[in-house]
Amino acid sequence: MRTSSNTSSRFDVSLPKRSVFAVTDGAGVGIECRSGSVWVTLDRDPRDIVLAPGDRFEGTEHRRVLVSALEPSCITVSDAQPAAMPLPKGMGTRSPWRLPSHGLSPA
Repeated sequence: MRTSSNTSSRFDVSLPKRSVFAVTDGAGVGIECRSGSVWVTLDRDPRDIVLAPGDRFEGTEHRRVLVSALEPSCITVSDAQPAAMPLPKGMGTRSPWRLPSHGLSPA
């Protein structure tokens, strides 16, 4: 993975024909087709988006993005961030993955 001095990230992905690359949260993510051709689909979006070499897709909404290789292809993915799970109301900033403390030590 190549990273620049700012907060954006960028990496290349080689996709064999009929393989799928998934981005959990496509908001702010760019997908650029470098070679081959890919089909980009978004959850709950009826559009068919096909990218040829040099074409780019920019995600604007918090939706899963699937990139399917129509032939052997290479894509560049930029600004992909780890997906964040929204906290349920009333949790404040406490992580849903951390168990509440009951004053007991595991040791």
